[in-house]
Amino acid sequence: MKPAVFDYYNPESLKESLVLLDKYGFDAKILSGGQSLVPMMNMRLARPEILIDINNIEELNYIRLKEDEMIIGGLTRHCQIENSEEVKNACPLLTEGIKLIGHSQIRSRGTIGGSIVHADPTAELPVILTTLNGTVTLASNEGERTLSTDEFFLTYLTTTIEPNEILVSVQIPLPKPRSGQAIEEFTLRSGDFAIVLASAAVTLDASGQVEEARLVLGGVDGIPVVLDEVTDQLIGKTADDDLIKDAANIIEDLIDPEPDIHATAEYRKDLSKTLSRRVLERAIRRASKV
Repeated sequence: MKPAVFDYYNPESLKESLVLLDKYGFDAKILSGGQSLVPMMNMRLARPEILIDINNIEELNYIRLKEDEMIIGGLTRHCQIENSEEVKNACPLLTEGIKLIGHSQIRSRGTIGGSIVHADPTAELPVILTTLNGTVTLASNEGERTLSTDEFFLTYLTTTIEPNEILVSVQIPLPKPRSGQAIEEFTLRSGDFAIVLASAAVTLDASGQVEEARLVLGGVDGIPVVLDEVTDQLIGKTADDDLIKDAANIIEDLIDPEPDIHATAEYRKDLSKTLSRRVLERAIRRASKV
């Protein structure tokens, strides 16, 4: 199929883009990587009257490392993040997770901002951002606002971004010393969206006990699910495999995934326990080696 008729704009600055959004509002869609929007338009699941292509706005394409955080422009391509030694050294979970996104062709066009705004709960970047306590900054002609993932993600494919806003950057706090992270997903085929994915970040104290821990699941609800009830059982303890297994076993009582043509609810629950145990074990091992 081909998309419905639309008017096309190709602004060269953020300011120009925001003027267009103010003018057209709900009738407009932002085109960045286009890896989700273009197929939806071709199938006529999305029919924007106005398409605003922001690919020429270089001010939104960057990776900046500061003392305590990494800031990534919303138009930065997946492949730029994947191939950045700066990202790999400062935030290995982001590098590890980016490699799981689709195929190389998709990563060469897809953008961090586009993936996060699309808000697919089985996508890697929303889960990673939630795991790392990241934030997003949205810009409009009225100014900027910065939101946590709790404030930004609402439900399936839905966020709090307004029709006159663009996601301009993502902020990720840098890991503390003795920290480790891990991500793992189960897909039917390589490059597919995950049936379930799990991501963990752990910080150990000087004695090797768990000081901080965060576990997030994707594919089991409309937004990434943070499982504090699981990680609370690890805080202040030396987390061996048995303790992690016992903690992960309560997950089936904490989530209520919906069945679909790919997996039953019970299968997703079982996957959630297995993947959560694996990423927690791996994150702790990595933290102990730092």
